[in-house]
Amino acid sequence: MTGSLRARRGAAAPLAGLALVAAAFAPAAAQAATPSVKDGQAVVQTEVLSSGAALEIAEAAMHEAARQKQKVTVVIVDRSGATRLVAKGDGAGPQTEESARRKAFTAVSFGRATSELAKGLDGGGPSIADIPGTLFLGGGVPVASGGAPVAGIGVGGAPSGDIDEAIARAGLKAVAGRLR
Repeated sequence: MTGSLRARRGAAAPLAGLALVAAAFAPAAAQAATPSVKDGQAVVQTEVLSSGAALEIAEAAMHEAARQKQKVTVVIVDRSGATRLVAKGDGAGPQTEESARRKAFTAVSFGRATSELAKGLDGGGPSIADIPGTLFLGGGVPVASGGAPVAGIGVGGAPSGDIDEAIARAGLKAVAGRLR
C-alpha cells in the first residue's frame, strides 16, 4: 500500500442539532440507528466498524487510487464523526485530509453519499450545507449495517468528486459482503 497509514482517535465535532437535521433527510436511517431503550435502561449498545475492516477499506481505496494514478487521502470516521483512520497517499496535497474528513463526516451524518446530498442544495438560503464540519462535494460514502450508517468513508485529492467517490466506493466494496 502506498502512503502512510495511521489510525487515530479524535474529538468528535460538535453534533448539537445534527441528529434532528439528519432525521429530516434520512428518517429511516436515523430511526434504525437509534437503539431502542427499555424502561429505565441507562446504557445502550451500538454497532461500530471494526478497525480491521477500516484498514481493509483504506487499503482497497488506496489501491484503486494508485490504479487511477490519483494522489489522495482516505479518512474513515465512526458513527459519531470521530476520526478512526487516516491514510494519506504519497504526494497528496495538504488540503486532502481535511476535505476527506469532512466528506466522511457528512456521509455518515446523513446516511447518503455526499454527491447525492449536493444535488439537493439550491443555494437559496440556509441549508444543511451550513452545518459546521460538513462538505457537500463528491467523495463521501456511508458504511451501513442493518440499514443504519455505522461509519463514513471520505476521499479527497482527485481532480473531481466523481473520481474521489469511485475510490471511496472501491474501499467500501472490500467489506460490503460482510456488513449486516
